[in-house]
Amino acid sequence: MKILEITNVALLAAFMGVLGFIPPIMLSFTPVPITIQTLGVLLAGGVLGPRLGALSMTVFLLVVAAGAPLLSGGRGGIGVFVGPSAGYLFSYPIAAFCVGYLIHKFSKAKLRNILIINLTVGIFLLYLFGIPVLAFVQNISLKDATLSNLAYIPGDILKATLASYIVFRLLKSPVIKRNLHKNVETL
Repeated sequence: MKILEITNVALLAAFMGVLGFIPPIMLSFTPVPITIQTLGVLLAGGVLGPRLGALSMTVFLLVVAAGAPLLSGGRGGIGVFVGPSAGYLFSYPIAAFCVGYLIHKFSKAKLRNILIINLTVGIFLLYLFGIPVLAFVQNISLKDATLSNLAYIPGDILKATLASYIVFRLLKSPVIKRNLHKNVETL
């Protein structure tokens, strides 16, 4: 890896940590809070591309596992990976990879295309991993876990829209565009 790639991975992982300082919104019917960190996952894939985006989310999760309280609400340590939000956490690198791959391989960097990818792939993957783990940990049915996750959809649509706009603007930069095409071609 080049120095620039290492720096970009570290910056996005640190940005995820900064997003963790924004207090979560706790809901009375689910132990999984509403956080802004979903935005960071979508940005990692969209801005860094698949390989580096997934790597930045993996680095972030390793730092959290080491005990750094970087998850929203000051949570950290190995225990968060066996709690109700574990599925969402494990999906961070996967979602970043898939979003980054699709944006940089199949999208013509139009805002609409980026938003569709963020919503249909990014948010969907977070739910695909998060809901079953939530159901298992809470010992509730998959249907009840899915229904409780309906409360997250409006916020996730807003976060995906904001991430799409930021990625769209950044992808217009010639420096970022040149570096991303090199990263995607090496897959």
